[in-house]
Amino acid sequence: MPARDRERTREREHYEEIVEHQRKERERSFTGRVVVRGEEMPWSMSRQALVKHYLWPSRYSKTDPIDVLDDWNVFVQDIRVHSGKHRHQGGLVIYIIEGEGYSIVDGERHDWEAGDLLLLPVKRGGVEHQHFNKDDAHPAKWIAFISAALFEHGASEMVQLENHPDFKPGRNGR
Repeated sequence: MPARDRERTREREHYEEIVEHQRKERERSFTGRVVVRGEEMPWSMSRQALVKHYLWPSRYSKTDPIDVLDDWNVFVQDIRVHSGKHRHQGGLVIYIIEGEGYSIVDGERHDWEAGDLLLLPVKRGGVEHQHFNKDDAHPAKWIAFISAALFEHGASEMVQLENHPDFKPGRNGR
């Protein structure tokens, strides 16, 4: 078989894989889970804070997507004192659910309270940020929305600068 024919065969195989993937994505978008129940989502301690993930893109997971949307990372953080500090490309929308506090974004303080929307800009070199609660007696809670496509296609890099004080790394340091 000449090299040109082999090349065309491989191209058709890849094309068919793409078509099948798109068909599955379309079907999932019609039949996937529409309501994500908060009580079914566990809380876990991360390098950033106590977190509850509602949506997690399947490209970051080994499980098949079950939600009608598969390109969003949506999570709640519970900030008792402060979060960890990290830097990434930005493009985050954070809605404050409870409490009041402030965020240090690239060295500048931004105060917020329940009902506010905090927007982290998309920036070359990333956006360094950390979140603080103002009231020791009541945690602040917020929910973040990240488009995985924007995050990845923006050539984002995630750099952890400071862990949450309650985070304890496991055996592999994670």
